[in-house]
Amino acid sequence: MRRAPAKTYRGEIMETSKRRGAPLHWLMLLGFAVGLAAGLWVNLQIGADAPWAAWLMTNVTGPLGQIFLRLLFMLVLPLLFSALVVGVAEMGDLAALGRVGVKTLLLTIVLSAIAVAIGLGAVNWFRPGDGVDQAIAQQMLADGAGGARDIVASAPASVQLGQFFVDLIPRNPIAAAAENQILPVMIFALLFGIGLVMVKSPAAAHLQITIAGLFEVMMKLINLVIQLAPIAIACLMFNLSAQFGLDLLERLAAFVAVAVGAMAVHMFIVYPLAVWALGGLSPFRFFARIREPMVVAFSTASSNATLPVSLRAAETRLGLPRRIARFVLTVGATANQNGTALFEGVTVLFLAQFFGVELTIAQQVLVMAVCILGGIGTAGVPAGSLPVIAMILGMVGVPAEGIGLILGVDRFLDMCRTTLNVAGDLVIATVVSRGEKDIDSSVLDAEARAVAS
Repeated sequence: MRRAPAKTYRGEIMETSKRRGAPLHWLMLLGFAVGLAAGLWVNLQIGADAPWAAWLMTNVTGPLGQIFLRLLFMLVLPLLFSALVVGVAEMGDLAALGRVGVKTLLLTIVLSAIAVAIGLGAVNWFRPGDGVDQAIAQQMLADGAGGARDIVASAPASVQLGQFFVDLIPRNPIAAAAENQILPVMIFALLFGIGLVMVKSPAAAHLQITIAGLFEVMMKLINLVIQLAPIAIACLMFNLSAQFGLDLLERLAAFVAVAVGAMAVHMFIVYPLAVWALGGLSPFRFFARIREPMVVAFSTASSNATLPVSLRAAETRLGLPRRIARFVLTVGATANQNGTALFEGVTVLFLAQFFGVELTIAQQVLVMAVCILGGIGTAGVPAGSLPVIAMILGMVGVPAEGIGLILGVDRFLDMCRTTLNVAGDLVIATVVSRGEKDIDSSVLDAEARAVAS
């Protein structure tokens, strides 16, 4: 009885997909390209400060992009809560929940550690912070002074492991939700789901069906919002490229190259190996089937905003069981951020090199540990990692205000690391799903045969 709504929901998605013309991810890529090209033309030929261009960005493209993001953020918190509660409740027993939870946690720690190690190794090898033109650096510090002050002010003073775990337990889950404290809300949802597993009564069964209904309503609404993504992406990219132009990549080319290169190594070497060796799937087919969430992640720079698209891809494209996808992906949207951890390590070492602060091996190990912890606790929203970086800089004796150096290119790197985060969530969901009884064998068995052949 409880699985009937899921079948209807899946059927609605597949029917919607058949009714569409061009695939949504191609439309989003088209919007990205159009917005980028138009913005670069304005920046190079006219200037973003031209009256009509400023008016367009202030009154048309800017609001349209922000409305799209606000619609996603408005819906994503009830989606997060309902998906995690139902995902835990559908485990059926605490033993299954414990098995999936332990596998997810171990994979998260291992993949995050590998990501940070790749980032630190790349910075130590290429040393992008050496030989930076000090005049340009001072100008960049001046340009980003205001933003840097705000970020430094919001950064925690230090990492207190005990307090970190205390803060995970919300005194008031409603207040935590109102303040957008994602991790405490997820802890409450996790405990709520465990309660539904333990309580065997008609009332609890009806409550589970009601929360499942909330999830389906949120997914339906978000599916409608996602149809606006091509237009919103074009608007967001137009504003970004019109304001920064080619200078967005030219200012800190070495830093950007090392960061993106390290992310590429993790994306195209570590993830494929994990999918092939641990998940039993062809990496080529895996990446082909997660194109849509990767495009949304790159465009919005938000793991939380990409969650509904990831859930849809996991169920309809990868054939993963609902309970695994909902649990792993909702937890992973905040707790499994390989790209964020990698970026934090690269940025800290880059700024240390820039300011002439040589970090010992012990200090770099400390940076690595804090980056893994920071990747778990960082909000899945644009620029959510910057306060964590400011905190780490203060811990290792690097001027925290130096974060102003990377503000000009952070948006692009945020888009890249979010894509890595989202792909990592789907990798873990695929690996954890292997061997689960309710997995869609019609999809994954074919993949396993293709890998074996």
